[in-house]
Order: sequence, then C-alpha cells, then structure tokens
Amino acid sequence: MKKNFHIIIISFLFSVILWVSISLSNDFYATFEFPVKLIDFPDGYTTGSLSQQKISVKIKGKGWKLIGVELSSNDNYVIPVGKKYGKRSINLYNFLAENQWLTSDNEVINISPDTLSFFVEKISYKKLPIKPELNLNFKGGYGLASKIIVNPESVVVYGPTSYLNSLDYISTETIDYENLNSKKTGIIPLKSIYGMKYEHKNVSVTLDIQKIVDKNIDNILVKVIDVPKDRNVLLLPNRIGIGVRGGIDVLGKLDTSQVNAFVSYREVVLDTLGSVEPHIELPENIDLLFTKPERLRYIIKKF
Repeated sequence: MKKNFHIIIISFLFSVILWVSISLSNDFYATFEFPVKLIDFPDGYTTGSLSQQKISVKIKGKGWKLIGVELSSNDNYVIPVGKKYGKRSINLYNFLAENQWLTSDNEVINISPDTLSFFVEKISYKKLPIKPELNLNFKGGYGLASKIIVNPESVVVYGPTSYLNSLDYISTETIDYENLNSKKTGIIPLKSIYGMKYEHKNVSVTLDIQKIVDKNIDNILVKVIDVPKDRNVLLLPNRIGIGVRGGIDVLGKLDTSQVNAFVSYREVVLDTLGSVEPHIELPENIDLLFTKPERLRYIIKKF
C-alpha cells in the first residue's frame, strides 16, 4: 500500500486539475474595480476634478478569462480626453474599444457609475510649504526638544489652476513613530493629490528627541513696554524667576538672554488689583511651569 501511495496522490491531483479545467471552461459572472485614467489632454491642460476615481465593472466570461482579468485588476480603465476644454461629462460605455484588455473574450454587463464628469483646465504651478503629518509616541520621559526639521521645506506643485489656488500647503503621508527615545530621521512621501504633480516626491524629516527635564532660571529682568514719554513705571520687584521644561540638551544651553519677560503699560493702567502678571516668551518647544513671583506691584511716575 505504501508503495502505491504516491500513485494515489498523483491521481488525486490530476483529477482535481481536470475538474478545475472543466469548471473554468464554463461562463461566470464577476465584478471588478478599476482605477480611471484620463489620457491625451490638450497640451498644457489637465484636470483635478474627476467625479469618480474608481469604477466597478461586472463581466461575463469563461473562468480562465476572468482569472486573467483578476490578475490585471491593477490596470486602468483608460479614457482619452481629446481636444475639448471646460466641463466634460462622458459615458464610460463609449470607451470599451480603448480597453480591449478588459473586453477581449469577455462581455461587459454593467459599469457603475456609467457616467463621469470632470473639468479640463490649464496647468499652472505654485510653490507651497510642506506640512509633515506625524503621529509621535515617546518613550517615558522623552519628548520633542525642538522644531521638526523638514528638508526641503517647500515644493513646486503643478496642477489645475482652480484647485491649485485653493491649496495653502502640501501634506506628507501620515507616518506613525513609536517608542521614540533618540534623534530620528526618515524619508516620507508627499501625499498624492489627483491631478497634481510635484517637483519631488519625498522629503526628509528630522526629529530632535531628547530626555525631558526641568530647570529653574533666576534674575530675569521684566521690561515695561509701550510706556508714554512723560511716564515711568517701576515694577516691584523688577526681576523674577521661572521654571521651564524641555529637552536636556536645549535647557543646558538656555540662559536669560533667550527669555523675554514683559508687561505692557496698557495692562498697568487698566489694572484694578494693584499688581500685574508678566508675560514670558520662550524658545520653541520649551514649556513654562511657573513664575516667581506670579504678579508684580508697580509705581507710575509722571514727569
């Protein structure tokens, strides 16, 4: 029996292959989804307003042929635009001849939607800043110590004029970074927008990840701004201390020259409590924890 086992296996596989071959010789119905691709635009024209970027096509054909369509499911349903400008509305059944890879030996039963609309307009260009779309997750005690560096910071975008005028920036694809605890640099693709082409497709993004620590800074002079020429304001006291939080390397280099503390003369005049709260301006990605004292008394002198 063991000697004949391989003969039994071969016979079984042959039977399966024969059965599949006979079955796939019959007619079947199947529905496929294809991207739409517009081609042959007039020189200098394009569109960014295609009403449907993918269509659903129901096909009748032999099993073998439908398998071939499935293997080609990444192919585009091609539509030549021709020489017409402005708003266009087309019936997809009129372009079956341009897509013979789909219709050869197959019968198209239904196309959904069967009509597409788009607007053919001139191509223009615009230089736009790049906005990184990042989901950042940090290891405990770590964080972003400085501004995210994007290189290059902007990109020239080519596309339909009306759509291009509505854009203020170009986003990258959304990228997730997990458990960050050190400097990170990555190459990220720009987010694809239908009808748009970019000067370059990728950007470099650098993340300055550092251990987050606290630091106290004392003896910061508080200025009074916008004081009239015939007035003088004395603050009591006129120096404060602050507590800040940020990256360990950034805070190690931080000194009082990088901290701007002030109150405005208008705030002093409108005050009803006898003291004012100073404003603190810090470098980016440094958080203020406290000021000491929180409020300052004052004396207004008139010349």
